[in-house]
Amino acid sequence: MKNKAKNEQIKTFAKRKNHILRNTIIVSGILLFIAAIASLGIFLFQSYNKNKITIKTIKQSWEKSDYEGVYEQGKVFLQDKPYNNTALTYYGYACFYLAVSQIDTYKVQEYLDESINNLRLAMYDASKSLLPQLQYMLGKAYFYKNTITTYYYADLAIKYLNLARENGYYADDIAEYLGLSYASLGMTYESISAFTEALLVRESDFLLLSIAEQYYKAGETGAASQYLFRIINNSSNDEIILKSRLLLGNIYIDTDDLQNALEQFNAVLAKDENSADAHYGIGLIYEKQENLVAARAEWRKARKIQPNHSGALKKLSE
Repeated sequence: MKNKAKNEQIKTFAKRKNHILRNTIIVSGILLFIAAIASLGIFLFQSYNKNKITIKTIKQSWEKSDYEGVYEQGKVFLQDKPYNNTALTYYGYACFYLAVSQIDTYKVQEYLDESINNLRLAMYDASKSLLPQLQYMLGKAYFYKNTITTYYYADLAIKYLNLARENGYYADDIAEYLGLSYASLGMTYESISAFTEALLVRESDFLLLSIAEQYYKAGETGAASQYLFRIINNSSNDEIILKSRLLLGNIYIDTDDLQNALEQFNAVLAKDENSADAHYGIGLIYEKQENLVAARAEWRKARKIQPNHSGALKKLSE
């Protein structure tokens, strides 16, 4: 009897085990089927969305100034049609506008590189009417790239901005970009010419100061002073006024007009007591007066405010 009961228990256990195993297999099969259906659904959804992106949808995003949308749609569209001129153009433009709106320098660099690469590709197959605009945008992209890297791209900015002009493209800011690009390459008179042209389009304190700086570099202190007086007497921009006074103070030092130089530097300190450049300039005045103790005291003040002040560092190491 005992053996019979034991055998019955073994059979019952075996049946339960088989039942559990069968149910496990069934459930696993159902789960695999559901996973396969889900994967297929995701694939079809992505394909559907991908097919929804057209030049029309990219243009619609552009018209809304949705540069992020143009960027995302353009990236997907160009995977299948990498040489579509219209997509390359919109994508390159969107990258540029995203770049100039960034704070993170790495992101700026990344967007600018994408902009430049796509605009250059777009130019290969661009219509005659579109080419000048592409050259203009490419010139601006190189200009901004020049401002955030240790390499020079100003020559490429100048090249493409001038090409845009030669091919009939007009924009108010071309002359100003050219002036800044020439200045970064040390092409002083070309810079002055471009800045002067820019003034005819739109006068600004920034342009006036830029022209004064270039005349100063060229040794034409009289012309530089005229623009600086114009800023100091008429501007409401305190930052540019202070920069103008500092430059005018340096001009007075160069011409041995030390009293007027001191007045300019003191005027700066009255507005900004932490101006390292003003203390450095006053130190130069004392140096010319052969008062080296007072001069070094001013240079130490400059260094305390700005530890890496190149002029003060040089003077204190002599």
